[in-house]
Amino acid sequence: MGHREDLLQGAKRCLLEKGFMRTTARDIVKESGTNLASIGYHYGSKDALLAEAYISIVEGLADDFDSGERATGDTEPGSLERFHVVWSNIIGTMRKPGSSWHLSMEITVMGDKLPGVRDHLAKAQREAARGIIPLLMGGREEDVPEEDVDTLGKFYMTLMNGLIAQWTFDPETATGAGELTEGLRRIIAAGTSPKTPEPY
Repeated sequence: MGHREDLLQGAKRCLLEKGFMRTTARDIVKESGTNLASIGYHYGSKDALLAEAYISIVEGLADDFDSGERATGDTEPGSLERFHVVWSNIIGTMRKPGSSWHLSMEITVMGDKLPGVRDHLAKAQREAARGIIPLLMGGREEDVPEEDVDTLGKFYMTLMNGLIAQWTFDPETATGAGELTEGLRRIIAAGTSPKTPEPY
């Protein structure tokens, strides 16, 4: 591996051990066996490197639930069955001991103190919103229109962030895929049922 990859791997280990706020540039250099100048040369700043490391960690988690047929089962795109299977797999990664999703909560809580990380990840979040749509609705990521990213994608990412918060804060009472799916089913039913006239 070159210094760029060494730094990335070292930063990932530091994040998982210490989180964003407690990881210093010297920690990363020590963990990666590189030097301080390498951080600036390859990534521009420590914050940019930590953001890249976090994205890499999340992509690794995504591999656990985004693997074609295993991730979606034999379910119809856009169906409640597909919704349930996909969110079951996502939540499964949150159930694991020492889940890396807790890093997302650190960004949320400490975002004003991590402006470089926050700004970098805000751009990545939009691409994550684009990427989750085909998993649930079918199709290809490159074909997802911007309007869908701004609606469906943001809706799914709101669910994702809420679940991360719940599973980080209190796994014992956090929402499961069955509850999430039943909630959506009731919303759909309420939206399609005949309206009851308002009493005078």
